Amino acid sequence: MTTPVRVLVCDDQALIRTGFATIIDAQPDLEVVAECGDGRSAVDLAARLHPDVVVMDVRMPVLDGIEATRLLAGAGVAHPVKVLVVTTFNLDEYVYEALRAGASGFLLKDAPPAQLLHGIRTVASGAALLAPEVTRRLVGRYAARIRPAGGTPPDSALTARELEVLRLIANGLSNSEIAATLVISHETVKTYVSRILSKLNLRDRVQAVVYAYRNGLVT
Repeated sequence: MTTPVRVLVCDDQALIRTGFATIIDAQPDLEVVAECGDGRSAVDLAARLHPDVVVMDVRMPVLDGIEATRLLAGAGVAHPVKVLVVTTFNLDEYVYEALRAGASGFLLKDAPPAQLLHGIRTVASGAALLAPEVTRRLVGRYAARIRPAGGTPPDSALTARELEVLRLIANGLSNSEIAATLVISHETVKTYVSRILSKLNLRDRVQAVVYAYRNGLVT
């Protein structure tokens, strides 16, 4: 048997926290290692227990979910933890800042249990939980904030085709849509995406979107 994905649940509402834990623990491939009600406790517990995924609320006492995410998964963290933000706020500034802080994706709290479980498994696998249509809306709303004033982007490591794929990712296209646009196979797109993330030292396509806009690769 494979080792279960170890999950830390952090939410300041006990009822929601317990509900999430119950749903997660009922799965044979998932295991809740701890629960807590604020971001500071999440950071401390993660350092001690080393969970695979932290399910993180945004608005909490002591330390909010955005700052906790930055401490767990932000730039410069030696051993980043994968964070799945679960919030009542749909594509607002809180969610955007959480993604900037290093979260691998987000869900709404009213999502059905199956989506929560899918989200945890997706994030644990190293993928980002951010649907292409959500990427379009998110970037469309915040592009002006993350677009640079000028300068040359540090993208010289990428080939011309990799840059093309990165721009399409930033425009919210899925792998299948990229394959159709460039008339290449789905597997070839996956290979390009993997190379882009590796060359730019990015964790997932959420970071790739932000990178592309911050470095002026998309207008």
